[in-house]
Amino acid sequence: MFSGIVEEIGHVASVSSNAGGLALTVACHTVLEGTIIGDSIAVDGVCLTVAELSGSGFTANVQPVTARLSTLGARRAGAAMNLERAVAAGQRLGGHYVQGHVDGVGRILNKRGQGAALLVEIGAPPEVLKYVVERGFVAVDGASLTVAALTEATFTVSLVYHTQQHITLADLPLGAQVNLEADVIAKYVERLIEPHQTRGLTVETLRRAGFTAG
Repeated sequence: MFSGIVEEIGHVASVSSNAGGLALTVACHTVLEGTIIGDSIAVDGVCLTVAELSGSGFTANVQPVTARLSTLGARRAGAAMNLERAVAAGQRLGGHYVQGHVDGVGRILNKRGQGAALLVEIGAPPEVLKYVVERGFVAVDGASLTVAALTEATFTVSLVYHTQQHITLADLPLGAQVNLEADVIAKYVERLIEPHQTRGLTVETLRRAGFTAG
């Protein structure tokens, strides 16, 4: 489990093919602290297992399905990547619950300044957008961001100046693809009410599904 609070921007040192897919080596420093082989690190929002460690980075294997369903299959040497170690028990959760399981790939459609903030509009597939709500959370390349605006085909996030300096999104060009993960809580809500949808959604239905009034 991750929080979506990016700890470091690393860079792809190398990408090579192996029997199981791709071997991705990432140059970094901060996320190496306390990390051992077998630990999980979110790389642009994709949960990967550390297979090799060195003093200047780590190597993880990217399975073919992961390369196909995320942006990792297109990464090349030198590309910047958001990195985050798994959340430790008792650690503060500054973002939201991020699993590192990409729901879909979006595309940057527009970027514009708003004072010191940067608004980024992202086109997203329907299977992601159905879980996105205004003022809710979405993970973009592993970064936990708040949805500022929503349309039938896009959502917009607002990056404060600090965030612009600590994640890759601000520097990505128009048309760039990004990994998207919707808030897992929305998925559980959908699953809980699914059996009751044919009878209509009521307060009593929600109560039976385990929800109580705040």
